[in-house]
Amino acid sequence: MPDGSVLPNTDTLPDIDSFFQPTHNEVARQSFVSALRKHVLVDKLNEMHDVYETKKKATFTKAKGHAPKTGDDVEAAMDGEMSYRVYSALRYNAQEMTWASVQDAVERNLPDMIELAKKAAAETPAGGSLRLNPNLEIPRYVSAVDVHLIPGCFHNEYTADDVAQGAVVSFGGMVFSGALGWRLGMKGKFGAVGESVAYYLSQKYPNFKPRRILDIGTSSAKNLMPYAEVYPDAELYAIDVGAPLLRYGHAKAEASGIAVHFSQQNAEATDFPDGHFDLIVSSFFFHEIPVKSTKKILAECHRILSKGGMMAHMELPPRKNCDPYLNFYWDWDTLNNNEPSYSAFRASDPNELQAGAGFDRSTTYEITVPNRATFGDAKFAQFIKGEVPAPRHGQGGWYIFGATKS
Repeated sequence: MPDGSVLPNTDTLPDIDSFFQPTHNEVARQSFVSALRKHVLVDKLNEMHDVYETKKKATFTKAKGHAPKTGDDVEAAMDGEMSYRVYSALRYNAQEMTWASVQDAVERNLPDMIELAKKAAAETPAGGSLRLNPNLEIPRYVSAVDVHLIPGCFHNEYTADDVAQGAVVSFGGMVFSGALGWRLGMKGKFGAVGESVAYYLSQKYPNFKPRRILDIGTSSAKNLMPYAEVYPDAELYAIDVGAPLLRYGHAKAEASGIAVHFSQQNAEATDFPDGHFDLIVSSFFFHEIPVKSTKKILAECHRILSKGGMMAHMELPPRKNCDPYLNFYWDWDTLNNNEPSYSAFRASDPNELQAGAGFDRSTTYEITVPNRATFGDAKFAQFIKGEVPAPRHGQGGWYIFGATKS
């Protein structure tokens, strides 16, 4: 839709994604970046692993008198290795290129996106809501760095009623995952994580019928909206500190006919009543915040969960669950992707963190569930019965941890 267009005055809203209209050259650039990421995360990663197994592991063992025991040991073994340097350089630049590849199209179509978001907030045809707090203090772990190398991070605003960061994160995320198809949802519309975890919960606990569901650190709620299909009678709530993300997500939810109640809040201390929610979820959230904040948020989850309520947080697998090389691989982002809390979170035990927040240790759990879109429902049923394992996290599976409030 060209700049200056007038939004139709109808009972339904167009999808805000339809306002993203990259040119032929921009599409080609985005496709190249997706292919480059796949090349790095598959081909170059495998090459680097082969060098480690055939050369660097033995060299380290000879020098130290023992095989690498930790991710830091593997890092030391690979220090200066050309395959590692090439992998890191390509991966870092591909990360920056991901966001840059969508920025021009976002900026060109931003006025229309803003108008649609304002219309969605005013009319709310799906019955959702948007509650912003311009006085909210943005936590330093968000404001001090451009997390994921996203220019402007999640919260910065450059014009009135801005949705730019929401659009950049959303469309950049599509480029980020575009050549790694298993990371996309069944129709590429909503998040594969929410789609998979919601389906898992519904199959594992068929009698569990949450009345209210909260997604913390929601971004634009793409991983919350699949819960509307699995639990159609539940009220959906989403919180984040980034107003542009929430405006963008609200517009998308309303156009999709999904009522989501968005509010700009820090999950460390929300304004929800005690026992308000039956299910609290998150996706790729805790590794981006300090462990001390994680402890506060889990305690807040305990407060606002109802008795018998559950949590299901999709996250990176902790160090205790991985071999030294995997820990080396996962912790790359700490040094190279503006995620300074990444390694500290992975070094913690999620079950112990939840117990420290008030949850009975006997109710805590951790499990890797299959990606529904690529695993298929028939095979998923076998997984629920314990007949087949889930793929490893990062290769078609999602690690989740959670607990039930006694």
